Amino acid sequence: MFAVTILGNNSAIPAFGRNPTSQFFQNQDCGILIDCGEGTQMQLAKYKVKPSKISHILISHLHGDHYFGLIGLITSMSLMNRVQALHLHGPEKLIDILNIQLAAANVVLSYELFFHPLTDNEKIIDSKKLEVNCFEVKHKINCWGFLFKEKKNPRSVNPSLAKSFDIPAAFFEQLQKGEDYINKKGTIIKNEDVTHAATPPKSYAYCADTIFDLDLVNQVKNVDLLYHETTYLKDLEDKAAERFHSTTIQAATIAKLSNAKQLLIGHFSSKYENIDLFLTEAISVFENTLLATEGTCFKI
Repeated sequence: MFAVTILGNNSAIPAFGRNPTSQFFQNQDCGILIDCGEGTQMQLAKYKVKPSKISHILISHLHGDHYFGLIGLITSMSLMNRVQALHLHGPEKLIDILNIQLAAANVVLSYELFFHPLTDNEKIIDSKKLEVNCFEVKHKINCWGFLFKEKKNPRSVNPSLAKSFDIPAAFFEQLQKGEDYINKKGTIIKNEDVTHAATPPKSYAYCADTIFDLDLVNQVKNVDLLYHETTYLKDLEDKAAERFHSTTIQAATIAKLSNAKQLLIGHFSSKYENIDLFLTEAISVFENTLLATEGTCFKI
């Protein structure tokens, strides 16, 4: 399973029933909250995402619409007697802000909070089934994107064929890694005789807030699903550049040049009540575009 649930899809100010940015990513062994705008707790409850499922929180940057819901969420987790550790990844100054808030309210969390500052393009999560890397994007302040990559073995075992060669199930993991099997008689069973190539690993890229930046193309090359902000429609390209944001056409261009399979657009400006035109404009450049509609779970 590789899935992303949209909790908030708006930009700076909640408007027209839309909430500031937040997403919940999950696979077989991780639940990861991506950004935590105001109202994220309510959105988690609305879409039946249990806070206990969240093992990591990633904060892309310190503009309020991406983290003002964080202090409420982490204190609520403590009020619910959370015991499992929580890993928080974000800009270096974030932990100072949280410590001031916690100290002012004399709050002692019921669980361990581990803070991991984002300082370089690097791997930040490495679990059995998932690898997450961060990369810098160009915004008014330091800002980070995140690349989620499935970890899987390159080969899939054909169990019936493997058993026909008397290969024990305990050796299947080595077969998945491409190893040959040598039986008790010293006969080599070629890996390709009992396995086939696995499907390519899945990937999701979250580009956070960014100006139109062609350098992103190499960071998100060939991803299955690309999330790219589209704060403005194409007629406000100058305003987008001035505020270090992107338009529909610019996001679609990044998707096309990076050979993404699908594009997911969001972070809509509060000046727009109807967001249908965002989709119309984006698909004129990149057909396989979807709106980051709140409550929708996108399975990759």
